[in-house]
Amino acid sequence: MTRIRAGLDDLPDHVDVVVVGLGITGAGVALDAATRGLGVLALDAHDLAFGTSRWSSKLVHGGLRYLAHGQVGVAHESAVERGILMEVTAPHLTRPLPMLTPLMSSVSRRQTWLTRLGLRAGDALRISAHTGAETLPGPRRVSATEALRMAPALRRDGLRGGLLSWEGQLEDDARLVTTVARTAASYGAHVRTRARVTAATGTRVDLRDELTGATRAVTAGAVVNATGVWAGDLAADLTLRPSRGTHLVLRAETLPGLTVAVTAPIPGETSRFVLVLPQPDGTVYVGLTDEPVDGPLPAVPEPSEAEIGFLLDVVGAAFARPLRRDDVVGAFAGLRPLLDAGPGRTSDLSREHAVLTGPTGLVTVVGGKLTTYRRMAQDAVDAAIAHAGLTAGPCVTATTPLLGAAPRDELARLELPSRLVRRYGTDAALVLATARRTGLGDAELLAPASDRVQVTLAEFLFGVTHEGAVDVDDLLERRTRVGLVPADRAVAEPLARRALELASRLGALLG
Repeated sequence: MTRIRAGLDDLPDHVDVVVVGLGITGAGVALDAATRGLGVLALDAHDLAFGTSRWSSKLVHGGLRYLAHGQVGVAHESAVERGILMEVTAPHLTRPLPMLTPLMSSVSRRQTWLTRLGLRAGDALRISAHTGAETLPGPRRVSATEALRMAPALRRDGLRGGLLSWEGQLEDDARLVTTVARTAASYGAHVRTRARVTAATGTRVDLRDELTGATRAVTAGAVVNATGVWAGDLAADLTLRPSRGTHLVLRAETLPGLTVAVTAPIPGETSRFVLVLPQPDGTVYVGLTDEPVDGPLPAVPEPSEAEIGFLLDVVGAAFARPLRRDDVVGAFAGLRPLLDAGPGRTSDLSREHAVLTGPTGLVTVVGGKLTTYRRMAQDAVDAAIAHAGLTAGPCVTATTPLLGAAPRDELARLELPSRLVRRYGTDAALVLATARRTGLGDAELLAPASDRVQVTLAEFLFGVTHEGAVDVDDLLERRTRVGLVPADRAVAEPLARRALELASRLGALLG
């Protein structure tokens, strides 16, 4: 059975590769190494997707912004990896997202021309990455009437149309991390949460079980440090310049009728925008900022009131009704692990990743973007294999579908609950079959927590039995994202607690 576990019980004494960190990069490294035939132990002190990976815009970027900064290589790599995710490895967790840039009176003719040029360049990236137009159509200009049909809440005064383009959207970033980790486990990787690495070299890690306090050591042919903004805790010679990106969460009814993402230009900037992103759960994300972070790094970053005000002001200018502070039902912030490149704004730092090998042989991978996690993992495993002299097969992750993956037309034909298909693909059948082992009927297992909060008991049960969740926070904050809205979390928490109780009885049956 493909299961993720917590703690240090039944670990091997030696593996080929130890991976520290189970964000998207660490999970990707575990999958890459396991599919090459290597023995893998992947660890996190907290939980899957505990850090930066769950705080993204939930987009699969094609690299347009990097192109605007002259980072052609990063832009092309991002476009290639977007295509792999959307068409090969995770079509079940991704979808095309129409994005509208409204041409308001504040957008000059020059800005319009530059934006159109940029969108055409972005489409050229798509073509060069061999991503089909059926997955991501090309950009086009739309009339004011069509723009208002897509986004009825837009400010009408001075609206002279819009520019429509397409990008990739994730169902959920934390769900992608969990699915990559489960897929790694299906290829034999040991994936453990609540397992803190207290010290690491290139060939050994010292561990502490965060549930029991037990300690032990594991030796390895190679150790990969994929801890993101915390990478310097294990690699003292590494210098990062973290930046904070903040998003707001609104109810869908705050901007009624929104069927596209809206790209609102930031005043005084030619290539930076604030995004208004409708989500499948009836919320809308507004983001994001790019603020430098100094001093100790918090485990869970907090948005500042200044950032919240900035986002409301920029987006409010594009809509008929100004956004108010009490429209914000939730907010979240993530820290980007940017490589220090000297003075300048963090927004101007390259999103290119780097793989560094330290004096003890510890391989550290930092930088990059969620979209390019697979390539980052490939480069990290290549470096680990080369340094340690490991015998391994070639990288195959570009053609290895994640668990639950299938073509979108096949997914559409599945006679299973649509929410489960959207979040688990073909594994929706496994989620439901696992839940039925409780003896409860489908009406109870698939009933939403409330009319507004659509999460189900079946999802929570699967989070415990197969995805390593050990408490309510794991279920509400990471296996599902109900916790992004505190009021919704309060509604769903009793259901999550019931799932934990039921799953403890299921454990003996599932083995």
